[in-house]
Amino acid sequence: MRRGLALLLALAAAACTKNVAGGSTDGAVIFAEACAACHGPRGVPSQVMAASLGVRDLTSREFTVRATPALVSAQVRNGSANRKMPAFAGALTEVQITAVADYVMTLSAGAAASR
Repeated sequence: MRRGLALLLALAAAACTKNVAGGSTDGAVIFAEACAACHGPRGVPSQVMAASLGVRDLTSREFTVRATPALVSAQVRNGSANRKMPAFAGALTEVQITAVADYVMTLSAGAAASR
């Protein structure tokens, strides 16, 4: 648990720069740089991340039936209520937040195609 928390804090600190993903507005690039360490490269977290920090599977039916671009944008912008996911407001621009939220919405389709 401590190791997972240390990883989360390191990721949060790294994410709080003003130049995440080189300033890219490509949702996939932003996701790879700012989100994949916890959520996995295709939106499926490792068992360790899921168990220790409760990281969500962004391709799961439970997530996709309720996810909207607005909900994902708010989560990225504000972080999680339990503070395990950091807020990216200030680290990402609004354009980047929208781009990564739109990208997250495509992950379930990609997972279904690869199953």
